[in-house]
Amino acid sequence: MHIAFLTPEYPHPDFNRSGGLGTSIKNLAASLVQAGETVTVFVYSQAQDREFEDQGVQIHSIAKRKYKFAGWYLHRKFLQRYINRAILLHKIDLLEAPDWTGIIALMHIKCPLIIRLHGSDGYFCYLENRKQKPKNRWFERRALKNADHILSVSAYAAKLTKEIFNLIKDIQVIPNSIDVERFRPLEASEIPNRILYYGSVIRKKGVLELPKICNLIFEQNPDARLILAGNNVNDVFTGRSTQELFIESVRPEFHRYIEFKGLLAYDAVQEEIAKAAVVVLPSFAEALPMTWIEAMAMEKALVTSDIGWANEVMIDGETGYTVDPKNHENYADAVLKLLDAEALRKQMGVNARNQVIDKFSTQTVVKQNLGFYKDVVKA
Repeated sequence: MHIAFLTPEYPHPDFNRSGGLGTSIKNLAASLVQAGETVTVFVYSQAQDREFEDQGVQIHSIAKRKYKFAGWYLHRKFLQRYINRAILLHKIDLLEAPDWTGIIALMHIKCPLIIRLHGSDGYFCYLENRKQKPKNRWFERRALKNADHILSVSAYAAKLTKEIFNLIKDIQVIPNSIDVERFRPLEASEIPNRILYYGSVIRKKGVLELPKICNLIFEQNPDARLILAGNNVNDVFTGRSTQELFIESVRPEFHRYIEFKGLLAYDAVQEEIAKAAVVVLPSFAEALPMTWIEAMAMEKALVTSDIGWANEVMIDGETGYTVDPKNHENYADAVLKLLDAEALRKQMGVNARNQVIDKFSTQTVVKQNLGFYKDVVKA
């Protein structure tokens, strides 16, 4: 099969900064190539037009175009023509696009079209209790209704998306995968009482609950230290720095117990995970949280949120604890319990890695994707 992906981001030095969407597509594309399939990735809104190969994947860098008016329409029609030429020229069997902002709306694609739910704007607006722009809602709903098939990275995202957009189509669930050889326990020594949060420093990730949780932790364990690794983002409701809001909620005597590392390279993030005794990820808004899965693959016990998708990733009491982040006392108690019990957190870390190998390893997930794609092409 020749499988193609459309995406606004992809991890490569020549492209704009990529997040979880790009990483998940790259992981899947590389695993499909290793399985003997042909893969093309169309990366739009980049700095230049260029074609090149990356790890066996054919990449089309598509430069961002400027339009005097109706760019929302003309941009999509330009991408439609570009993709359809490639479909005919290279005999592409299917195209997969993300749900975000409904990029595929208004396009007529000359092969089967799959939309994978990584979390639409409408989905995250609902989780964050924000109002979605009507234009974005229309594009996303139109794209989902016009798709030939819909996949989702989690059952929770599938269920909620169907409710938000009033969909009647069946949605199959195939999670994102992780390279369990790349994310594995490191030799770096764990530092006792070291707590790690990593990911964007932003409200929707539950970051603004951590100060109140940590006030309780530091009160009972003065040796505990919190490390935050990630890009500081201005708060969506106040417009202020989330890091500043965070510090304001920490008791002054505990300020020295906290360190902000900022945005780190991938290898440096893995080192921070390895050094942590406990990883805290109290997110309120995810489709499938790859940060959770990465830390679990590295044999770390986690304390996460308990919302929707959590039971598709974590096993409460076995791979760590799932707790309502707004219940600060319970969350702090779970962290303190793990900090105080080395044998417990070690066993939970082993359980966590086994869970990832069973459910999210590339070897497991690529088979699910290949089976789905073959059924689409045969239909």
